[in-house]
Amino acid sequence: MIRKIVFAILLVLLVAGGFFAWKFFGPAVDNANNNYFYIHTRDNVASVKDQLISQKSISGRDFDLVSRLLKYKQAKPGRYKLTDGMSLFKLVKMLRSGKQEPVKMVIVKERTKELFAGKLGKKFDLECDSLQMISFLNNNDSLKRFGVDSNTVMAIVMPYTYELKWTSTAGKIFQQFYNAYEQFWTKERRTKADTLHLTPLEVSVLASIVEEETTRKADRYNIASTYLNRLKKDMRLEADPTVKFITRNFQLGRIQGSHLRLESPYNTYLNKGLPPGPICTPSIESLDAVLDAPSTEYIFFVASHKFDGSTIFTTNYDDHLKYVKLFHAEQTRRADSLKKLKASR
Repeated sequence: MIRKIVFAILLVLLVAGGFFAWKFFGPAVDNANNNYFYIHTRDNVASVKDQLISQKSISGRDFDLVSRLLKYKQAKPGRYKLTDGMSLFKLVKMLRSGKQEPVKMVIVKERTKELFAGKLGKKFDLECDSLQMISFLNNNDSLKRFGVDSNTVMAIVMPYTYELKWTSTAGKIFQQFYNAYEQFWTKERRTKADTLHLTPLEVSVLASIVEEETTRKADRYNIASTYLNRLKKDMRLEADPTVKFITRNFQLGRIQGSHLRLESPYNTYLNKGLPPGPICTPSIESLDAVLDAPSTEYIFFVASHKFDGSTIFTTNYDDHLKYVKLFHAEQTRRADSLKKLKASR
């Protein structure tokens, strides 16, 4: 009789143990869509639980018990990867450790700090919002320690892929940009900049203009050389991309006379020297095109009237004017042809 009682007790304990083991270590998380789970800076354990339940990731009945057993008392903000079918034990252990999934930020070309800041929440998926970032980028006191101001700040944003914590503040994000910027500017590159009588920031400004002038890598070096020649001769750069930057109409096809008269320190038709800051984040190729620009006598260049993407370089104004007229004539002809085609439809 005693053996039967002992056996029954053991059986009950075994079943109970198996039940609780299943509750703790069995599949409990529903995340078939592989959505990320976000814990915000001001969240606590209770709000974490409520959020998990509200998005139907867990049922919630045993979350408190597992949290007490694992001593999960403080919510750690971040972006977490919930595996479909993971156990409550693994879930709470992950949340307790604060082991979050990094956010990849790929920088290709950013034309303005405002457009860049606007992407933070929409494209780059960070807790830091656009208002916090633009406030940082416009705050000269915050930027001073990085050696930039609100005009030159985007020169630091190098075209790389960055891994960030979802909770990264604007300052921490910018620190990673600055670290990459410092790594790019090796002693060799700084020496090349010195030879050109330019600072690294000035190289970035000129490279941003080169970047916007053409997509052909082969032409970037001669374009850079042309602008360097103009700087040496104390000529105005007269760069169309700087006028587009003022208008913020980056699809502007033809620069008109009214555009050339726009009052702005970025208007290189009115002001000599470089504009006060970059007009986009230049590629590595454009930066190196400036640093490794060939020695030429070019003073002028214009897009080819063949519209094949190439550039025609000249050393005197008469030749330049001839190619400009050819380009505008072809541009007008194409525009008229397009109008006739639309009218015929």
